[in-house]
Amino acid sequence: MSEEDEDQPPPKRPSASPPADQVLDNVLETVLQFLDAPRDRSAASLVCRSWHRAESATREAVAVRNLLAASAARTARRFPNARTLLLKGRPRFADFNLLPQGWDASAFRPWAAAIAAGAFPALTSLYLKRIPVTDADLDLLSRSLPASFRDLSLHLCDGFSSRGLASIASHCRGLRVLDVVECDMAEEQEVVDWVAAFPPEPTNLESLSFECYEPPVAFAALEALVARSPRLNRLGVNQHISLGQLRRLMAHAPRLSHLGTGSFRPADGGEEGLGFGEVLAAFSSAGRARTLVSLSGFRELAQEYLPTIAVVCSNLKTLDLSYTPVTPNQILMFIGQCYNLETLWVLDSVRDEGLENVAISCKKLQCLRVLPLDAHEDADELVSEVGLAAISRGCPKLRSILYFCQRMTNTAVIAMSQNCPELKVFRLCIMGRHQPDHATGEPMDEGFGAIVQNCSKLTRLSTSGHLTDRAFEYIGRYGKSLRTLSVAFAGNSDMALQYILQGCSKLEKLEIRDCPFGDAGLLSGMHHFYNMRFVWMSGCNLTLQGCKEVARGLPRMVVELINGQPENERAEAVDILYMYRSLDGPREDVPPFVKIL
Repeated sequence: MSEEDEDQPPPKRPSASPPADQVLDNVLETVLQFLDAPRDRSAASLVCRSWHRAESATREAVAVRNLLAASAARTARRFPNARTLLLKGRPRFADFNLLPQGWDASAFRPWAAAIAAGAFPALTSLYLKRIPVTDADLDLLSRSLPASFRDLSLHLCDGFSSRGLASIASHCRGLRVLDVVECDMAEEQEVVDWVAAFPPEPTNLESLSFECYEPPVAFAALEALVARSPRLNRLGVNQHISLGQLRRLMAHAPRLSHLGTGSFRPADGGEEGLGFGEVLAAFSSAGRARTLVSLSGFRELAQEYLPTIAVVCSNLKTLDLSYTPVTPNQILMFIGQCYNLETLWVLDSVRDEGLENVAISCKKLQCLRVLPLDAHEDADELVSEVGLAAISRGCPKLRSILYFCQRMTNTAVIAMSQNCPELKVFRLCIMGRHQPDHATGEPMDEGFGAIVQNCSKLTRLSTSGHLTDRAFEYIGRYGKSLRTLSVAFAGNSDMALQYILQGCSKLEKLEIRDCPFGDAGLLSGMHHFYNMRFVWMSGCNLTLQGCKEVARGLPRMVVELINGQPENERAEAVDILYMYRSLDGPREDVPPFVKIL
């Protein structure tokens, strides 16, 4: 060997190949990143342990749709890299004051503590719905959220005040979204100027909504905040913001695509320089006719300014008029320009005539809500089967409808099923209890039967009116895609519930109130309850013994018996049954009016 050969470095040995399991995990993680649908990812995680590990490591969006179903610690272990967290608390029937105060008073506290302790280090977005949240919770979160945190949305939450919002505004300096929607905020002796708590430098805010916030906000601070938020494209203000102030805010936010208008009237005593032309210019400037896609608010409408929105209506996708009693003549001022509208919320003050005009103009409508101006059973009749029939004829692309009315016919509902076969959500609320077809006096069985038979993609159904067991036989036979079913004041016997539980194989959420269903009907679903998210039954004919039998047969289900009137002790009768799956067993913060079997 020569000296030159000795100076050469020794040849490199080939490196050892990584273990086959590691190669498989790397490939799986890469592939799973292309799966977005939660159901698809959940199915993939059940294949084997390696798939479970890979799915856990790559899941970025996590939804816990019942806060009592899984603890924060378990969720963090399962999804350590979660970036988006959606948490839901109380069941929907809580919106009708059917749950006693304090049922879930401390439900969010363990989650706030876990997030503060760093359980979700990659968290960027938090969405809370129907959850009690205190100022202490928000303060704890604001001081401990990771620097990457960007979005906070509170929907139908309660218990917090301006002090909690001020903590979020002052400490979450990278905030892009702060949305407070339909929340019942706590009363407070001293209101904190939470808008002024935002940092004085330019912000990253893209969405700011506080339409449900009742106290006035300091307009100077709000105007300054909007002015230093160049990325702002969603703004929803409360009823204390006048039309003149709204105009000034719009001038500072040229990129707005979603606008909640506040009161939509001039301030008391008038506002200088606020004529029809000035308001019209505010909506037509900065290319808003092309950029504005959503309008809401109008909480104290000044009728003379309503036609100004017509200039942006041709591009609107969403229009929410659920806080102002728009009349048929008023909706006629602009609805003819809404030919691209996909979502519309209105009060029944539009009457059948207004809905007929909607049907003529809004051919792309996919989602319609007609809400009651007066939710009492004996309220004036404003919309009827006439309006529903018009919508079904004129809006064939309809996918979702919530329709409150005082009367209905089977013919109109059958027409809806035939004209809108792509319906996924059908929620008909005839406000008078046990109301039959008002034209024939017959039960509404055939109408709801046609809906489940002709609309094969239907996933959510709410029933009302006079319904016999025959309607539920139809639902069980044809409602094979149903995932959520709400029933009130309906049925003749336990057979109705048996039809549902034995026929609707994909059912996940069942809400029942004031129906003649008892133990036999409940026990008929023992084979299916483990596949459901929850069962709610209130005002039915359940007994303590029947509920105990369910609890014994399904030990992994949590069976809560709730006394809706804590001042009245009940012995054997069951006021409310709330039954749900839980990976962590029964909760510990049980109030005295709740018994867990």
